[in-house]
Amino acid sequence: MNVASVIVDVPAMQTDRTFDYTIPKEWKGIIVPGMRVVVPFGPRKIQGFVIDLKEKGEVSKLKPIHEPMDLIPVLNQELLTLGDWLTEKTLCFKISAFQAMLPAAMKAKYEKFFHLEDNKRPDDLHQKLQPVFQSGREVSWKAIEEMGLLPLIQKEVKSGAIEVIYRVKAKGKKKTVRKLYLAIPQEELEEVLRALPPQASKQKQIIEYMNDAAPGGDGVLASVLLEEMATTSSTIKTLVHKGYLKEKNVEIYRDPFENRTFEKTSPLPLTTQQAESITPILGSIEEKEHHTYLLYGVTGSGKTEIYLQSIQRVLEDGKEAIVMVPEISLTPQMVHRFKGRFGNDVAVLHSGLSTGEKYDEWRKIQRKEVKVVVGARSAVFAPFENLGIIIIDEEHETSYKQEENPRYHARDVAIYRGEYHRCPVILGSATPSLESFARASKGVYRLLTLDKRMNDGPLPSVEIVDMREELRKGNRSMFSTELFEKLQDRLEKGEQTVLFLNRRGHSSFIMCRDCGFVLQCPHCDISLTYHRFSNGMKCHYCGYEEGVPASCPECTSEHIRYFGTGTQKVEEELTKLLPSARIIRMDVDTTSRKGSHEKLLTAFGEGKADILLGTQMIAKGLDFPNITLVGVLSADTMLHLPDFRAAEKTFQLLTQVSGRAGRHALPGEVVIQTYTPEHYSIELASNHDYNRFYQQEMMMRKMGSYPPFFYITLLTLSHEDLLKLVDITEKMAGYIRSKLSDTTIILGPSASPIPRIKNRYRYQCLIKYKREPNLGITLKTVLDQFQQQYASSGLTVSIDVNPYMMM
Repeated sequence: MNVASVIVDVPAMQTDRTFDYTIPKEWKGIIVPGMRVVVPFGPRKIQGFVIDLKEKGEVSKLKPIHEPMDLIPVLNQELLTLGDWLTEKTLCFKISAFQAMLPAAMKAKYEKFFHLEDNKRPDDLHQKLQPVFQSGREVSWKAIEEMGLLPLIQKEVKSGAIEVIYRVKAKGKKKTVRKLYLAIPQEELEEVLRALPPQASKQKQIIEYMNDAAPGGDGVLASVLLEEMATTSSTIKTLVHKGYLKEKNVEIYRDPFENRTFEKTSPLPLTTQQAESITPILGSIEEKEHHTYLLYGVTGSGKTEIYLQSIQRVLEDGKEAIVMVPEISLTPQMVHRFKGRFGNDVAVLHSGLSTGEKYDEWRKIQRKEVKVVVGARSAVFAPFENLGIIIIDEEHETSYKQEENPRYHARDVAIYRGEYHRCPVILGSATPSLESFARASKGVYRLLTLDKRMNDGPLPSVEIVDMREELRKGNRSMFSTELFEKLQDRLEKGEQTVLFLNRRGHSSFIMCRDCGFVLQCPHCDISLTYHRFSNGMKCHYCGYEEGVPASCPECTSEHIRYFGTGTQKVEEELTKLLPSARIIRMDVDTTSRKGSHEKLLTAFGEGKADILLGTQMIAKGLDFPNITLVGVLSADTMLHLPDFRAAEKTFQLLTQVSGRAGRHALPGEVVIQTYTPEHYSIELASNHDYNRFYQQEMMMRKMGSYPPFFYITLLTLSHEDLLKLVDITEKMAGYIRSKLSDTTIILGPSASPIPRIKNRYRYQCLIKYKREPNLGITLKTVLDQFQQQYASSGLTVSIDVNPYMMM
């Protein structure tokens, strides 16, 4: 094949297609689809992905490929096909789809090196390569290229003697440690020890230690040797100099969990319900059939054990597994469960890892060194080639939907990959999303139910407190009398409490009590959030910051006060009311440093605190035996957002948080404080009644023509000139109306719920449809034509198919 079709790294309308390049003769047979290559594009050289090879190009004069960036493809055939599907489904650029599948370290600037594998010697290589590797085990790509030896080295890479390393400038470097090896043959050992002078007793001890500690040529870490033998670097240097020891830098993976041992766990006996649920899953693993199962199990019913035993079965077949958990519940507890059962067969991918750690974990998967991946949304693209099962835990979580291009939902990608590999997909949740439950009710997914807790323990009892009544009684505190009494009771008994606050920051906004003025962001139409520790006001959309005014900028009144409650404020009030209570606060501010999430949870698990106070991130996955009380301080902050899923999100959150209490021997209680106790989502969450909630909410959705009865697509346009924006949005809505059928509902154009962000005005259109064969083509045309026509004036159009963020 002489010509490669390449998708270039320029995410724009005009370049969203393949460009042909000739393959220089030294690369023929080397360049294959799925590799990244450097190609000339206009005056510069950029990265691209090879999609296809062919005999000849469309045009006569083609530029040659500059050089390959990989010697083994980074995207296999399945992921290339998946890229096409993503592009079509989410209306994104092809390049964005491919970039989403790779770790960040592969998107930066690169330096490339060839590394001679540790078990090989330079003599094992082709004779022309031997002198190159004599002086060291690593040679830069540039040096090899200048010598014209790349085609030769390619064969060695294929045979596994040499490995390509991408050194990302300032990002993913490989980590190495110094190791020492005994260089004396066994038969000469006695002689060498006898020959050493009496004053060299330390050297003698070291040689004996090395002989015992590293038999068969295994090395000992320099740091370990220094510590164990209480020796100095100079003694070791002397031994190296004499030729008795040799030292070498060895590559190690950056292991985010290196300082921890995971106790090996064994499969637990299954309850009758668990056994009934796992049977069909094991059946489809046996039969190599793809089915999507919705595992609907109350909190604490043992869903994780079903996951673990299904994976065990898949691994016995020599296949691989992907497990996705929401970012915020990727707690050490979750990792422990998988690492404890499958040991080093597990790679973990999540946003708490450094770029280098992510890159190393991804390389373990690509090199087939692990069989299981546990991770957040992006783990769905793990480059496995023999998948046996995909599991999505807490499938209702909105974080499975990516909010920027490509706007995919991990569930859809998982089902696509499940079909490709003919393997089961399990969606697990105590509060499934309405869409999934509706599909299970119609038989599109298969429903598996666990409605009892593992220990047959009761679900915690829930009390709803009407905060309006508390105010009438003259209680101005943020704790109702009931919750406060229960908190005191738990402190006396030495049991633990979780307090959940439905937001972040100290208090949400600053308002003048005389004229009602609220401090707004000058670039966005949204109020500024007050942050206590910096004593400043911040916009969470554009990052604008300013100090807190002493008086109202509008009417100069001194009565300017904070409104709303944040975690810092709750912590202060708790300290005043219960001075003896030990509190751990978990929110964005206290968990931003690497590993802090884990430190706080470990401390709480070890009983170093009585109260865990936090936002969203403590709602899921926590399993501590001593938690007997859960308090929800503000149940209704989400109910009043302009989002048709507001009630569903509130119900899910309250049910999840309640599920943290009484999971073991001690019974649990939950207190929910709210200003709208009569709302069905709060009332039904207190009874743990998902089925009634599902029926009630489905009725509301049907009345409003929302999912799951209709599909929706949200178009958002933004521009600096409001009048121009309104004009263009009107034209666009008119064009879409003319192309779609009469049964499709188009709402708008209207101003977005946040009408301005970063000085750009925002307008939106909502399309609701059941079957609309022309939708894809129409939206693609809208993107093409409107972008081309108005892009120069600064218009941006974003299309979100099945959006989760309506703001």
